[in-house]
Amino acid sequence: MISILVVEDDKHVRRLLEAVLKREGYDVFTAEDGLKALEMLDIQHIDLIILDIMMPGMDGYEFAAEVRAANSQIPILMATAKHLPEDKKKGFRLGTDDYMTKPVDTEEMLLRIQALLRRSQIATARKLVIGKVILDYESLTVTREDERQTLPQKEFYLLYKLLSYPDRIFTRIQLMDEIWGMDNESADTTVNVHINRLRKRFEAYPEFELVSVRGLGYKAVNKA
Repeated sequence: MISILVVEDDKHVRRLLEAVLKREGYDVFTAEDGLKALEMLDIQHIDLIILDIMMPGMDGYEFAAEVRAANSQIPILMATAKHLPEDKKKGFRLGTDDYMTKPVDTEEMLLRIQALLRRSQIATARKLVIGKVILDYESLTVTREDERQTLPQKEFYLLYKLLSYPDRIFTRIQLMDEIWGMDNESADTTVNVHINRLRKRFEAYPEFELVSVRGLGYKAVNKA
């Protein structure tokens, strides 16, 4: 699932964009200012950023400059009430990839997002390589040499999430929220069941191991 970060200080706009993006199948994270957004980037893989300019603490210009200074090429779509040409030019000089003025036309926004993702090849090239193992996000497949397995969607998302952040501990609640959604009524034992299935499925793979951390949750150990 493609992850989008909405950086917007107006909670009503933030909630609207979050709802529209989730309806389109995107994984959505939010932050109310640039500082919170930088914190989010430290802990979460993000594929595209929708960025407001006028925010307290750290505004959109400062945030975009920080992201590009860190050599990150995450596509940035700036959405702002500022209409003047010099505002657009400043945004582009700081490294934003596209620009929309408020009030945001959500249909236009979705088309711009699709174009940015195509340009960055994220939509077609989401792969994770660990030694001889290749996880293909689009086809939900795990390939190792001549062996190819197509996983159930939730199993694949769970494995991809853990292997994307080796040695990072995820709680069951975190995994439930991110893979199944916050509104899902499944018990957190669902995570245990899926972890056990994945362990059995890949027990002969020497490249990685899914480890239980007592009292906390799970982590992936990369052995490649």
